[in-house]
Amino acid sequence: MSTDTAAGNLRTALYQTHVGLGARMVPFGGWDMPVQYQGVISETAAVRNAAGLFDVSHMGRLHIGGPNAAALLDILLTGSASSLRIGRARYCFICNERGGVIDDTIFYRLSDDEFLLIPNAGNRPTVALWFDRQLAHHFDGRGVQITDRTMLTGLIAVQGPASAGIIDRLCADFAPGARLARNPGRTPAPSLLRPFTWGRGHIGGRRVFIGRTGYTGEDGFEMAVGVSDAAAIWQRLSDAGAVPCGLGARDVLRLEAGLPLHGHELTGEISPIAASLSRFVRRDGGFNGADVLDHQRVYGTDRRLVGLTLPGRSAPRAGYDVLAGGAVVGTVSSGSYSPTLERCIAMAFVDSAHAAPGTTLTVDIRGRSAAVTTVELPFYRRPR
Repeated sequence: MSTDTAAGNLRTALYQTHVGLGARMVPFGGWDMPVQYQGVISETAAVRNAAGLFDVSHMGRLHIGGPNAAALLDILLTGSASSLRIGRARYCFICNERGGVIDDTIFYRLSDDEFLLIPNAGNRPTVALWFDRQLAHHFDGRGVQITDRTMLTGLIAVQGPASAGIIDRLCADFAPGARLARNPGRTPAPSLLRPFTWGRGHIGGRRVFIGRTGYTGEDGFEMAVGVSDAAAIWQRLSDAGAVPCGLGARDVLRLEAGLPLHGHELTGEISPIAASLSRFVRRDGGFNGADVLDHQRVYGTDRRLVGLTLPGRSAPRAGYDVLAGGAVVGTVSSGSYSPTLERCIAMAFVDSAHAAPGTTLTVDIRGRSAAVTTVELPFYRRPR
């Protein structure tokens, strides 16, 4: 699937496709990836109004199987693996003993003893090593097989209100991983999947694993495909109306939807509680960092993640100081101009005393003091 570049970066199976489309390629998480094709604003609009097409093959694909697989994942993840039903998926965190986030992830239950876990691109080696160490510590290395299939597969996302119609038209022989809750008497189709469930089918005679998941705040699907099938499947999706989009639009979309990015809103020193994501941390304990997170849930954290808005196009960027009365009370973690909302938005960690919605603060933007207002996340919710 991948080759090394002169700089040591990896390339997905769609690299030549991106170059042929005129995409601007940039290094990201150890991979050469498209940052944009026609432009971030138009690509963001395509996802919000119709359908966008993303190469997310830089994300990891770790298959975890064996009689102790669920038990190991229950120790490693803030979301329960043992209670997750076959055919379902769950978003959660991999935490260290201090409650900091090694990575955030989505994992799918494929069978009683088999799971598919999707770590972030740059974190994949760290996550795989952490899992191996934890397996050795808790189970003497027995009862679980951890297989990295990232280089053997591609991962393609179709996101936006038109995505279900596109996938339905192209996908044949669709079989859901769990019983369909929507119109169970109808012929199975990807559009009948509930969010965070999965199924299998064929596009152009090529096998696809389809999860109703995404990272844009819109309805959508993420598909694992064979490495040799990726380019052909991408072309069919593009021909059906999905607009190729790069990492630039993906970052704006996830920021509008208030979704965290590891290395910004989540790190080994930042917990899910501080990041206002306690709903993805189970309360029954038993996982790494559970005691710390329980304490933070009860007593709070010094700083909390909030949203910031301000007019215009000069956006706060990661690392900018947030001030109150001239004193630094926080730091911007992510920021951008939002073409959907037509204003600048940012996420920032601020002292809890200044985190209430509606609080007026200032941000130092390249030497200029700009007034910002704290708001609840997310900035954008898709229409129902």
